Amino acid sequence: MKGNLVITIGRQCGSGGKKIGETVAQRLGVKCYDKELLTLAAKNSGLCEELFETHDEKPTSSFLYSLVMDTYSMGYSNSAYMDMPLNHKIFLAQFDTIKKLADEESCVIVGRCADYALAEYPNVVSVFVTGNDEERIEYLKQLYKVETAKAKDIMVKTDKKRASYYNYYSSKKWGDSRSYDLCINSSSVGIDGAVDMILELARVKNLRLKEKSGQK
Repeated sequence: MKGNLVITIGRQCGSGGKKIGETVAQRLGVKCYDKELLTLAAKNSGLCEELFETHDEKPTSSFLYSLVMDTYSMGYSNSAYMDMPLNHKIFLAQFDTIKKLADEESCVIVGRCADYALAEYPNVVSVFVTGNDEERIEYLKQLYKVETAKAKDIMVKTDKKRASYYNYYSSKKWGDSRSYDLCINSSSVGIDGAVDMILELARVKNLRLKEKSGQK
């Protein structure tokens, strides 16, 4: 059902995006899907879960973009899908799983181009969480128990990987305010402040949708 509320969270590495998504889900009484999405996609597609972990949010060659989307529109039983590179099959399995979740329940989905997969769903709130580099690096130092240089390396490489994946599959720009309903700097407002902003946006957007529906 396309009336379910789905909040998608794009995030810079170390910005607290996952924690924000989990807290939003707790406040709403719904599930938050991050790595859990990989398990579901593996189950739905019949592919090995380890393969999803290996290819998680990793970019691929743009040369095959049209092949991927053409195959998606035709279904998985055709020869094009059978011959498709593994990373494309994994993307399509996640794409389908995201849509299936949105049809079945209200939820929060972290990363994995969920906002693009649900672009046609009216009751989706797309959010991008950023943060100041210094605070993100400090967070990663504590999380991984590493020195500053290593934490910065993790931050830069992870952001690059996520940006390449999103820019390729969504045809939008990762982190660009025009790609989302709301962009939040968690260093400025904190975890709880970000959660409050997201919930308020969801409330306002829902009211607006109801008003539009009532005008028709």
